[in-house]
Amino acid sequence: MRLLVRFAALAGLAALGALVAPAPLAGQQWNDPATLALVRRASERRQTTQADTTLRAYRTTAHGFVFFLGQFGQSFNLPPKLIKADELKLQVYWRAPDESKQVITGWRDGSWLPNDMNYHRDHLGIVTNNFGDRIRIGEGDEVRDVVHPLAPAGPAVYDYALEDSVRIASAGRQITVYSVRVRPKRFGEPAVIGTLFLDAASAELVRFRFSFTPASYLDRDLEDIDIALENSLWAGRYWLPYRQEIEIRRRVTWLDFPARGIIRGRWEITDYDLDVTPPDSIFAGGPEIAGLRRPTPAAETVGDTTWGRPLAQAIGDVAQPLNRRDMEELRVEVERIAGTHALSGLPSSQLAANSVSDVVHVNRVQGLALGFGASLGLARSRVHLQPRLGIGTADGRVTGGLALRVGAGATQFTLAGARRIRDFSDWPVIAPVFNSLSAQEFGRDYGDYVLLNTATAGLRHTLSARTTVDLEGGVEESRSVDVAARPAMGTYRPNPALGAGTYGVARLRLERGGGGVAVRRDLHGALMLEGGTGPTDYLRAALQAEWQAPLGATALAGRVLAGAGTAGLPAYRSFVLGGRGTLLGEPFRAYGGRQAVLAHLEWRVGVPVPAIPLGSFASTGRTATLAPFVAAGWTHDPVLGTASNGIRPVAGLAVEWLMNILRVEAGVGLRDGRVGVSVDVNRDWWGIL
Repeated sequence: MRLLVRFAALAGLAALGALVAPAPLAGQQWNDPATLALVRRASERRQTTQADTTLRAYRTTAHGFVFFLGQFGQSFNLPPKLIKADELKLQVYWRAPDESKQVITGWRDGSWLPNDMNYHRDHLGIVTNNFGDRIRIGEGDEVRDVVHPLAPAGPAVYDYALEDSVRIASAGRQITVYSVRVRPKRFGEPAVIGTLFLDAASAELVRFRFSFTPASYLDRDLEDIDIALENSLWAGRYWLPYRQEIEIRRRVTWLDFPARGIIRGRWEITDYDLDVTPPDSIFAGGPEIAGLRRPTPAAETVGDTTWGRPLAQAIGDVAQPLNRRDMEELRVEVERIAGTHALSGLPSSQLAANSVSDVVHVNRVQGLALGFGASLGLARSRVHLQPRLGIGTADGRVTGGLALRVGAGATQFTLAGARRIRDFSDWPVIAPVFNSLSAQEFGRDYGDYVLLNTATAGLRHTLSARTTVDLEGGVEESRSVDVAARPAMGTYRPNPALGAGTYGVARLRLERGGGGVAVRRDLHGALMLEGGTGPTDYLRAALQAEWQAPLGATALAGRVLAGAGTAGLPAYRSFVLGGRGTLLGEPFRAYGGRQAVLAHLEWRVGVPVPAIPLGSFASTGRTATLAPFVAAGWTHDPVLGTASNGIRPVAGLAVEWLMNILRVEAGVGLRDGRVGVSVDVNRDWWGIL
């Protein structure tokens, strides 16, 4: 058995090494003569096109969405949540040499979470001239006058590397392009970093996918800005804007906390009229983006612009193409080009907390526990030292740790040591803040705790926008802890004996993230493999998966949790089911063992409800979600005094309200008739609580 465990750990290391090792790329040399000649040709072609007297003017229409999103949770492993969405239609006018005017003819919006968001005016329009020779974002308040890689000054600022020629689809046509990576010569100066796609025949810029160096950002709250511009060939000779996406991410500057705000815009530009001669009055005075100044409330038609469908349906229709070109893919590309150079515009050193409960929480073994940490970065690099310190006021036990994290391309390496109290189950059952309130006031603590002393080394590698793999190895000592606190009312149940001594462990985790904004069909989750050697030898596998699928105007959603371990699996790595969070209506954590399976299926139906105002910019929302559900759990090979009593089915009803933030559930065990009720925030918010 010991040999099998060691073989599993080595196999995991070998597999990950193969994944992380960079694949050779054709012509991957910076600034070789052939690449510089191609870039020079593209730059000259760009200047010639700007001076082309055969294209005097055009008129076109642009249809787009601007989303305001929030992303929360440790490692930001959950997809962003939609907070606000704006749909816009524009009339766009351009005339030589470089004048443009955009008129907003249609504008509607909707809110999915409370907000008072207002945008820079240029976030509501398109880029008409590929940014020219100098790039500006946010009316010059976010990025100002960054040199374009194909500007005449570009070769003095940037390095270039030709990757390969590839076939891509553009406006329904297949064309051959050269892919050219771009990086700044000096990462400490304002510049872009990304990939140019140049037409193989003409050297015209077909696509440009890029981000910026930290020195480019003028707004201190900016984490990063990512942009993808795509042009298409019109009238057989003019490469003009076709599709554009921009994502602007912000976080607070003083605290490294897993919560960010995101502005994401997506535009499609079609119906070019190249024979028009716009009157001078179009361009005379006023802002470049004119027309409507604010959304038109509850309007289906504005002037000659017909929406023709509800906003929520329109968002759903663009969600799939939006998420297939998720900006995460662009960030993966940029990180690989940047290597060890920092890309975030945020300060390199900040106070840090992974959640509200990292700062303050209550449980029965620590009482009121306080803690905080910091993230101390080496300037202009992806090297961070992360110390953390905490103390329980009831037990007096000091916890904390120290981690060294080093980023290189799409890979992050970590060395860490820690001493921490944690719930032994990998499957959380309650929002941590709600558990603290329940434990303190009512003596109901929904955790079972173990003290872990660990020393580990690991790496995390991003395979794609949605897929990551983590490998960790080290030494882990587990110790039992006793109840040390008193609640305001009631009494605490005993904490089980979970200590099992010292183990050498190796863990491999493969994770697929959620699909993104407003997806109708999705599958995400994680597969975890683990081996340990110590007082006993063991192997352990666990699966977490969630999915959703449309069912007419409603949806089906499901969750599967499964785990299995060998006979040597220590108690603190076993599995438990029952009660809140798993089988509502059954006794809390009454069933457990070295093998367990939980399946949950619910039918989600939106129903109209009165909206209750919550101030000037928020309300409880005009819809609630009813979710009848069924679930079943099974465990085998019990430990810790739990039972293994066949399949335990339950049925119930959940109601989500307050823009689906609050969730109330009632369930009944179909074998015994027991009833359970829970009130909590939606599971998507647990990561920051």
